[in-house]
Amino acid sequence: MPRKHRRGAAQAPRGGDVTRLANGGAQRVTRSGREWFVREIPAHRAEKAYRCPSCRNEIPPGQAHVVAWSAEHLFGDGAAVQERRHWHAHCWRLV
Repeated sequence: MPRKHRRGAAQAPRGGDVTRLANGGAQRVTRSGREWFVREIPAHRAEKAYRCPSCRNEIPPGQAHVVAWSAEHLFGDGAAVQERRHWHAHCWRLV
């Protein structure tokens, strides 16, 4: 008899995308000649207000947006994560 998967149980990513798992589900992208880790935040997970570094306007709670941090930080991954920024999705596309 086949086993059923428990709802919400962690499963290995298809295609073996270990890098994405290691970086909290973020994708590695290139923007303006630099490498970034980028994670999309859906509206239901957006719990706090942030200031977009591009337009300087507020991203209110409940609005889907993007979190990005450098993949090439001089002081390593820990420092890069500390300097991550929340962007409006449309502002991030313009970078």
